[in-house]
Amino acid sequence: MGISNHELHNEFPQYKDLIDELKQNDLKFNEKFKRYAELDQEIEGLEKRDAPVGDDKLHRMKQQRAQLKDDLYQALIKNAEAS
Repeated sequence: MGISNHELHNEFPQYKDLIDELKQNDLKFNEKFKRYAELDQEIEGLEKRDAPVGDDKLHRMKQQRAQLKDDLYQALIKNAEAS
């Protein structure tokens, strides 16, 4: 299995500047961004080390990352439309 980079700037390059702006000016967005980045790094680290982690645990972590990514994307869309 290949290891993908899920860093938010790579996932949504069209919103790069907006991501940076919201990280600085929106506390809720910044908190979710940090949780997303930490979880992404943890998942990537487990995959790179081929660490012994149960499939269920890894699957739940990936689901949580996907939910955070969706929440962040919705915030990006909302703020992009408001601009």
